[in-house]
Amino acid sequence: MSESATTKGAANQRVVVDPITRIEGHLRIEAQMDGANIAQAYSSGTMVRGIETILKGRDPRDAWAFAQRICGVCTLVHGIASVRAVEDALHYDLPPNANLIRNLMIGAQDVHDHVMHFYHLHALDWVDVVNALSADPKATSALAQSISSWSKSSPGYFADVQKRVKGFVESGQLGIFANGYWGHPAYKLPPEANLMAVAHYLEALAWQRDAARLHAIFGGKNPHPNFVVGGVGSPIDLNSDSAINSRKLAEVQTIISSMIQFVDQVYVPDTLAIAGFYKDWGSRGEGLGNFLCYGDLPATGKSGDASSLLFPRGVILNRDLSKIHEVDLHDDSQIQEFVSHSWYDYQGGKEKGLHPYAGETEFNYDGRGGAKVPYQQLNVDDGYSWLKSPRWKGHSVEVGPLARVLLLYATGHAQTKELVGMTLSKLDIPVEALFSTLGRTAARTLETKIVADNLQTWYDNLIANIKSGDTQTFNSALWDPSTWPKHAKGAGFMEAPRGALGHWIVINDGKIENYQAVVPSTWNAGPRDPKGVPGAYEAALQHNHQLADVNQPLEILRTIHSFDPCIACAVHLTDPETGQQIEVKVT
Repeated sequence: MSESATTKGAANQRVVVDPITRIEGHLRIEAQMDGANIAQAYSSGTMVRGIETILKGRDPRDAWAFAQRICGVCTLVHGIASVRAVEDALHYDLPPNANLIRNLMIGAQDVHDHVMHFYHLHALDWVDVVNALSADPKATSALAQSISSWSKSSPGYFADVQKRVKGFVESGQLGIFANGYWGHPAYKLPPEANLMAVAHYLEALAWQRDAARLHAIFGGKNPHPNFVVGGVGSPIDLNSDSAINSRKLAEVQTIISSMIQFVDQVYVPDTLAIAGFYKDWGSRGEGLGNFLCYGDLPATGKSGDASSLLFPRGVILNRDLSKIHEVDLHDDSQIQEFVSHSWYDYQGGKEKGLHPYAGETEFNYDGRGGAKVPYQQLNVDDGYSWLKSPRWKGHSVEVGPLARVLLLYATGHAQTKELVGMTLSKLDIPVEALFSTLGRTAARTLETKIVADNLQTWYDNLIANIKSGDTQTFNSALWDPSTWPKHAKGAGFMEAPRGALGHWIVINDGKIENYQAVVPSTWNAGPRDPKGVPGAYEAALQHNHQLADVNQPLEILRTIHSFDPCIACAVHLTDPETGQQIEVKVT
């Protein structure tokens, strides 16, 4: 859990939460208070990334192996974006099987990541673990059976879970449940709902071990599975122990079935049950009203084809679902990164915006404006983050599951419209509630249901191809660098669990001349731009937030965690002398 504190100036309090993430912590949030209300919010990435400079001069076919190490949480997304960038630059098409296997791996990442986020990173913002000790196991069983057919729902089962939690509490060592704001007045679930959610928290820990196996089967290992430009590094031979064979394909089917069952019988029912107690959060935490999606999960492996994407590409501005604005990843007037409030410099000046093809990674930090003591305020008039400020045609936008679900909904995707309608009806909330902290959390769950169902379709198509005699998983047509153009550039896109991810590569004489990654947490967590427009995190916190207790800012955690922050993708730092990345001191 995060550390928090308040500082008092001449006017009002500044609430500081640092770190705010439960998974990896280099994100700092400062909220300038006006009484109990958040007047202004500031998001600071407190470590710096340097992967782009490491890649210069290397073979483009090797870029994915370095770029994938940008993050150890999203274990494949940067690898996919990197190989797609090279394939886009060289106009490389994929065999159908390679495209299906990539979709299976991407989809499995989404389902795995979203379930883990809900139970282990976000649910504890809504679920009071200690309160579960006062629950009646028999009543908890009745509640669980009323919302789902999940098998683990007997009174004895919940009594055993309650006993385990009681042992943690009585020992004084809450372990994974330590440092929560238990007993906070903003918690609204009854004890039985808390106990049910805690039980599913523990079940999800075991479930995710098996879910992660799919990446190891197709990619050789997890985390950081293997990839190859032009396909996938997993040959298909049903009679070989060292290839994708009948046994491994059967295991993939078992994993997919397990994923679908957990999503249908645990994740979706729990989200709806918990959300029913927090309907007021359907009017908090929107902020921008602008949403961007690059699109992903193509039906074909044809390079540059955006027409077959399951997640459509586009931008929604000002909540207007009737108009989808087109996105061109190659147009230097569309996507630009600004550094006016970041610890970077551009040769053309800090007010300038650069498209990633021309992107620069020039560090500029002298310690001024940084929070060097635990709760010293950031100098928000100057640079205050190691994140840049990406913009689409000058607009600050939100990326992630909410953006994807809104694009699906706006384009008439039948299953999305059905799921959204069911959710709004069951919770008895208006469609405007989608644009909120509650809507963001619900959208992640609905997206997981959509992706989980498609896993089965992709698997069935892969099996059909194999049965027809098609086992090709790699296109070697352009593998020889002597056939490449002297100069090429490409954009590799995908929809990572946290949102639109793009890698841009410039190739000259067969080597990488420039490489830039604009990641979801940069879009969402970036600081203000030259016009003073906030990023998505900042804007969301400035939208209808009151704190019940400034010393326990649970409301800040709820909204920021609804984005699923993972700042490793956006910032990295290594001390050049010691190699040490970061030292955390708890005071």
